[in-house]
Amino acid sequence: MPPRVFPSGAPPLELAVELDRASPRPLAAQLAAELRDAATRGQLRRGDRLPSTRALARHLDVSRTVTAAAYEQLHAEGWIAGRHGSGTYVTAAPPGVSGTTRGGEVSERETGTEEGVLLAPGAPWSEGIDRAAWRRAWRAAGDKAPSTLPYRAGVPEYRAAVVEHLLRHRGLVVEGPAENSVLATAGTTSALAELAASVLRPGMSVAIEDPGYQRAVGALRAAGVEVHPVPVDHSGIVVERIPEHVNAVYCSPAHQYPLGGRMPAQRRTALIERARAAGWLIVEDDYDGELRYDVAPLPVLAAMAPDVVVHLGTTSKILTPTLGVGWLLAPEWVTAAVLEYRQRTGTRPAPAGQWLLTEFAANGDLGRHLRRLRREFSRRRELIVAAFDRAGFELFGDRAGAHVVLPLSDGEAERRVIGDLGRRGVFVDGLRRHHLAQQQWYGLALGYAACGERELRSTLPLLVEEIAGG
Repeated sequence: MPPRVFPSGAPPLELAVELDRASPRPLAAQLAAELRDAATRGQLRRGDRLPSTRALARHLDVSRTVTAAAYEQLHAEGWIAGRHGSGTYVTAAPPGVSGTTRGGEVSERETGTEEGVLLAPGAPWSEGIDRAAWRRAWRAAGDKAPSTLPYRAGVPEYRAAVVEHLLRHRGLVVEGPAENSVLATAGTTSALAELAASVLRPGMSVAIEDPGYQRAVGALRAAGVEVHPVPVDHSGIVVERIPEHVNAVYCSPAHQYPLGGRMPAQRRTALIERARAAGWLIVEDDYDGELRYDVAPLPVLAAMAPDVVVHLGTTSKILTPTLGVGWLLAPEWVTAAVLEYRQRTGTRPAPAGQWLLTEFAANGDLGRHLRRLRREFSRRRELIVAAFDRAGFELFGDRAGAHVVLPLSDGEAERRVIGDLGRRGVFVDGLRRHHLAQQQWYGLALGYAACGERELRSTLPLLVEEIAGG
């Protein structure tokens, strides 16, 4: 079926694009959100051709700068793609997939298609999962008899598997019975939302890294919790900048997102000391702490201060979001509050993914998969670093995870590069959208998990050329 084309370059009336000129939110951000929502709802579908930035600006009675900036943002996120000599088309989701991850609206599987190559962070290398091991785990999980129990804390075998995983891959010894301190979750964002609804209360405040994980901001605000952005540097959250009056601190010390730094021992100690003195709860997001290539995975804050730290983990970066499972390790009073909330609301994490992870870990397949990930990602990181090093550009971010950061001079350079690359079918992520307060860091967060190594090798020259040309 041929693509739908907006008549006379104007969008169809049913899209009902509304821009609030009295709002403090920039018009470009409003427009991008409206088009993104239209694609999410299905009003815009993959293959639909958008009007030109000039035609859309006339239709909305705004400056072309507004429409161009909105298109550039959607290009960067992978919602739209330009075709030379043809126009701009909706992809409805980034190339080849639908789904969301930590890096924004990005792929949940490795892909390199005729529509483009995804080099944004947040997606796992799901194509790297051993399919035989995957099928074996599903078969074993399928043999489990249906249960009449709701498993509000999580499947017992899964919680035991998490304890073993934390010991083997994060060096964390869980003291006492797992049922007192470990809960299954639906992932880190879901766990944070539960904490906000059960342990925190509306009007309480949480310090959060800036730039940082914006979905954490959304989860907290949805529960009526105030969010205070705190600056970060290459060593993570700046402890002395945390306001005294907050009730909790959310951070990613093993691999700060998105800058990629790790929190050194001295700063970890300072954070714990301040938390104990001020009565803060520390929420440690360990989203990809298993993925280090230079040294063994760093010790977690929960091992240093189990009395004040809530440790959150997930399988979405080391395996796939398909499972929809994670874990929460916390002081017993915290897990009791979360369980009471689940009992009161009738909510619980789905057990199917828990059974699968349990079986995948049982015979060593999870450990083998993590070793493979480390080898593969280490090699891909070296490819990127070497390519930019030859061109005279220095990247930052630890030898960990699945992304690096390329610094740029300012916001204009960031927007230009994202837009230019998007029009050439390469989708990258900028640091602008990760800021809550005024933007302080400029550059690209380059992911190397969502595309294959072949696509990465073929795309790197174009990427370096674009940066060097600016």
